[in-house]
Amino acid sequence: MTSIEKLERVPTTHAAPENQFVLELTETLRLSAPMALTQLGQIAMMTTDLAFIGRLGDEAVAAAALGHTVFFVSFTFGLGLVAAVAPLAAQAFGARDPRQVRRAVRTGLWVALLVSIPIMILPLRGEQILLALGQAPQSARLGQEYLFGLVWGIAPALWFIAIRGFMGAVNRPEPVLWITLAAIPANALLVYLLLYGNWGFPRLGLFGAGLATTIVNIGTFLASLWFVMWRRPFRKYHILARLWRIDWPLMRLLVAIGAPISLSMLMEYGLFSSAAILMGLISTTALAAHQVALQVTAILFMVPLGIGMAATVRVGHAVGRGDAAAVRRAGYVALWLGIALAVALTVVVVLWRFGIAGLFFGNATSHGAIELTAVLLLVGATYFITDAIQTIVAGALRGLNDTRVPLLFAVVSYWAIGFTLACVLGFKTSLGAVGVWVGLSCGTAVYAVALILRFRRLALRFGT
Repeated sequence: MTSIEKLERVPTTHAAPENQFVLELTETLRLSAPMALTQLGQIAMMTTDLAFIGRLGDEAVAAAALGHTVFFVSFTFGLGLVAAVAPLAAQAFGARDPRQVRRAVRTGLWVALLVSIPIMILPLRGEQILLALGQAPQSARLGQEYLFGLVWGIAPALWFIAIRGFMGAVNRPEPVLWITLAAIPANALLVYLLLYGNWGFPRLGLFGAGLATTIVNIGTFLASLWFVMWRRPFRKYHILARLWRIDWPLMRLLVAIGAPISLSMLMEYGLFSSAAILMGLISTTALAAHQVALQVTAILFMVPLGIGMAATVRVGHAVGRGDAAAVRRAGYVALWLGIALAVALTVVVVLWRFGIAGLFFGNATSHGAIELTAVLLLVGATYFITDAIQTIVAGALRGLNDTRVPLLFAVVSYWAIGFTLACVLGFKTSLGAVGVWVGLSCGTAVYAVALILRFRRLALRFGT
């Protein structure tokens, strides 16, 4: 047996049916826990950046937020494409085909490089874009400064995501968590030094904050590359072997799977950006309450997102083995685990909603914003759960390489239903800001139900 044939095998189980659920739950938890913690680490770094930038004043915070919006829209095009590495590598791992695992990762690295070049155009033209959208010239200029520092980290960030997908696909997501945990203090230190110019470093302002993020992105990529080059079991795959050879057929498949993921992400992100505009038309208090409630949602979202990433891997493994029963079991175990955790977290948020709102609005003049935020968190209880469901089932569908139909569901659910209801309930009834959130909740609920039915259909048809 050659060394490449001695690579780790996908664990298969011959346990009794009553134990297979427990085994699947254990594997899903083992995968999803570090993945969810990694996502929370990313949120921690963004929060740290915002805290440091906030000391420069409200104008700097607003400019950074505008710049990050331009960056995120651009970055998401590459993010969805590279996210396709995870299901392709997981399926190859399930099929015990290490060569195909290597091809998937290598193709993902090439896609990350090739797509990073055109998507840098938007951030480099950020000031013109913001001015065209009616933003104040000073905010647009400061936003561009931030983007000039941030843009050079796009390729390393995408490479890191490709390697993260590979590590998860081979059941070893822990190194990504370790790297992220190490990056949190490193990012804080770099932002502190380059933003304010302390300890003899130049004071670079918002450009320094963006540059610090770029340096961290380069560092996390190099750290992950070290793991896959020198540490077991990753080094056995030789992912950089014949790197100069572009696998065009596999690249077309990766783009076919990944492009709908990017567009689905943009559908959701665009919906909530539009909801913020609607809130601004209602009142400043409504907009502030919406942003706080949305930030709480983003934090809660990291847990089901980690489970959804694990569902992609577990379903992908089963697809690679051709195990129809395991496909269904992996998807449904992840779904019920996510629902249980989402319900528990939602209960905590509902019970402590006034305290959570008070953390963001500390002064007495913000009483109205605190009240409205608490109401939105209460109304959003169903949204938190349905949002968890949709991201987990979408992850399971990616394990089946099914991304085009979910994109169609996203367009109909988020925009034809969710946005329309948000407009009608927000402006044609007395509900106001609450009506906007009811509309968002309804659209997400429809999307979640559609995805469940889609997974059920494909899982039943798999192997027949």
